[in-house]
Amino acid sequence: MTTSAVVTGLGVAAPNGLGVKDYWSATLSGKHALGRVTRFDPSGYPSRLAGEIPAFVAENHLPSRLLPQTDRVTRLALVATDWALEDAGADPAAFAAFDMGVITASAAGGFEFGQGELQNLWSRGSQYVSAYQSFAWFYAVNSGQISIRNGMKGPAGVVVSEGAGGLDAVAQARRQIRKGTPLIVTGAVDASLCPWGWVAQLTTGKLSTSDEPDRAYLPFDRDARGYVPGEGGAILITEDAHSARARGARIYGEIAGYGATIDPRPGSGRPPALRKALEIALADAGADARDIDVVFADGAGDPAGDLTEARALNDVFGQRGVPVTVPKTMTGRLYSGGAPLDLAAALLSMRDGLIPPTVHTDPCTDYGLDLVLGRPRPAEVRAALVLARGNGGFNSAMVLRRPA
Repeated sequence: MTTSAVVTGLGVAAPNGLGVKDYWSATLSGKHALGRVTRFDPSGYPSRLAGEIPAFVAENHLPSRLLPQTDRVTRLALVATDWALEDAGADPAAFAAFDMGVITASAAGGFEFGQGELQNLWSRGSQYVSAYQSFAWFYAVNSGQISIRNGMKGPAGVVVSEGAGGLDAVAQARRQIRKGTPLIVTGAVDASLCPWGWVAQLTTGKLSTSDEPDRAYLPFDRDARGYVPGEGGAILITEDAHSARARGARIYGEIAGYGATIDPRPGSGRPPALRKALEIALADAGADARDIDVVFADGAGDPAGDLTEARALNDVFGQRGVPVTVPKTMTGRLYSGGAPLDLAAALLSMRDGLIPPTVHTDPCTDYGLDLVLGRPRPAEVRAALVLARGNGGFNSAMVLRRPA
């Protein structure tokens, strides 16, 4: 019998809310957090809007010894992990060290830390470069620091597949649980709102250049013009279902199915592979289209990307065949952190019977989607599908199922 992997704890750090309670309240009320970048002067760049986390003060959550050696992204990840473990009622001291692992995703690593140390090197000399530069910038640093802080010596790793990475990391966590590790910390947080990270993001050519926060990121809208980036994400505590029930844990839902594909080379004439990822995830879950109560869409925010996703959904579910939502319109696209945040929202939808809305979008009827707009939609959510895509052709899909 295949071991089931379930989610028992959530830790959220999002532009529109810190912690599950604040994030979910803000999301259900349609509160968005897109605005002009404040972490540096964006006036010299073609894109100037982002979803920033305004109220996070690391000193209020972490010991002072950790601050000199960590980037903002790692501080957010550490605190989100603390919240997720608390939410799961999982005290690391109660587990054997090798019964706990950490698998996260990253699209950038500690870019802000790296930029600061490179500036020291160029302007002051090598003797002013922190020794912590050797790892604080690294894309695997969140997994490493979470492991060290919590004494977790089981399977550890990082997945790098841009915006699809968050789902891929959770899928890898499920694999390790099926192999016998009782608990895996997983998910992702990204935060690279600094000039170095900003220039890297601009190279995709997909960032919105609008200066109107309400009209800058409009997935499935005729006026779609790209996306607004953001910082944050979610950390999930995943466990073996039997072990979780044995210790009396509250279960949000089961990771029921997963699929991943890579798009063909541009210009090859072959079709995109998102639909295939979706179909693989449904098959892996032993489900079909009729079993899915809501889709949390990737929501690229550019006409070509939106058309690809809409076609995949219409091919599988039929036109307006399933409610679709894009709550990341309130936060911006969080790279590897975006899909885990959608997983958290999907699990909370199952718990509360409410599908969160997509904001600002005036949907183009040509896409044939039943977008949830304006306010939450009451619904019995027994199973949810989360889609994620990453620059470079990555596609991932995950089915979540409500616990029995």
